[in-house]
Amino acid sequence: MEQLQERLKKLRKDKKLTQTDVASYLGLTTSAVYKYEMGKAEPNSETLQNYAKLFNVSLDYLLTGVEDKKINLGFKIPVLGTIPAGIPIEAVEEILDYEEIPQEWTTQGEYFGLKVKGNSMEPRIMNGDVVICRKQDNADSGDICVIMVNGNDATLKQIKKDTNGIALVPFNQNYSPMFYN
Repeated sequence: MEQLQERLKKLRKDKKLTQTDVASYLGLTTSAVYKYEMGKAEPNSETLQNYAKLFNVSLDYLLTGVEDKKINLGFKIPVLGTIPAGIPIEAVEEILDYEEIPQEWTTQGEYFGLKVKGNSMEPRIMNGDVVICRKQDNADSGDICVIMVNGNDATLKQIKKDTNGIALVPFNQNYSPMFYN
């Protein structure tokens, strides 16, 4: 039977991430990720929960390998194309796939998924990830949103509001915020 370290390595490779990518996302050193994958160290419970979230698997699957790899969440929503995590580009809607969300979310609004294209939101949101979005007209400062800019252009950023306007802020420090009045 597959061991924890083998599952961690396989899940990372399946997602086409490097050990450095995983370390950055989880707030670990690359050395720690290497040790976990080689069985030279065991991740603590918080780190295991973060691994489960990163790879969209249950904690039971990570620890035992017995449960189905993917978590069955209950309600399917469409993935409607890609969203740039970088410079805003024209929004395109086409159904690429479906994702599952918890059944109870269906009473809280209309949801859809978008596949992330670009790295401006790394290390939190990676290129190729699918983000689950709730359709709404307003957002609070600090929210991560898909924002329509200049009518038809869309981007994925964190919103920061102040008296001077709105800043669309990337997590990746290699990108600059965009400001709008």
